[in-house]
Amino acid sequence: MSLNSIFQYFVPKDKKFFPLFEQAGANLIEMAKLLQETVYSTDLNKRASLNKQLEDLEHKGDNITHQIHLELGKNFITPFDREDIHALASSLDDVADFIQGASNRMELYKVHTPSQPMKEITDLIVEATEHVATAINELKDLKNIRNITDSCVRINSVENKADYIFDKAVGELFEYEKDAITLIKNKEVLSAMEDATDKCEDVANVLESILVKNA
Repeated sequence: MSLNSIFQYFVPKDKKFFPLFEQAGANLIEMAKLLQETVYSTDLNKRASLNKQLEDLEHKGDNITHQIHLELGKNFITPFDREDIHALASSLDDVADFIQGASNRMELYKVHTPSQPMKEITDLIVEATEHVATAINELKDLKNIRNITDSCVRINSVENKADYIFDKAVGELFEYEKDAITLIKNKEVLSAMEDATDKCEDVANVLESILVKNA
């Protein structure tokens, strides 16, 4: 191993990890906005195309997660605890999985007319991913702890709103929807959407853990 290689091994890898996390955050916003476009579109061909784009972005997210894990294996010094880097990467990947999963369920189950609660939760997913990205972009400068904390509080608030809409929507499905298959389809799509906001809350929990350890 050359002297330069040894030096590189011990240099803090802020320049490797933070750009990757920021890419993951930006990718989530793009995915959330595509899901929103899907839910608000009445053109079935366009929705199929958007679903394919979401699938591609989910693969892009997988690649970013893989790159973060590769960097963890290669680098001795990390900007914060290795387990926290792993947890943050995994939680971001989970958000992408459920956003794409919601779109995929709509396509597979042929949910041609998304309900108002689906639109409302999708709007909240966009909001949550924007707060996630804001918090992650602040992570490289832990002087701005208040900004990260504020974003985490907002993510928790969004998740609570999504929970309420989900519970109310499912209650109304059981009360008013007479067709069992339609009920199941709608509940499955709503569930994947609500899970996406849950996973954003998981990201916030990891970020709060990092703050506690590094503040």
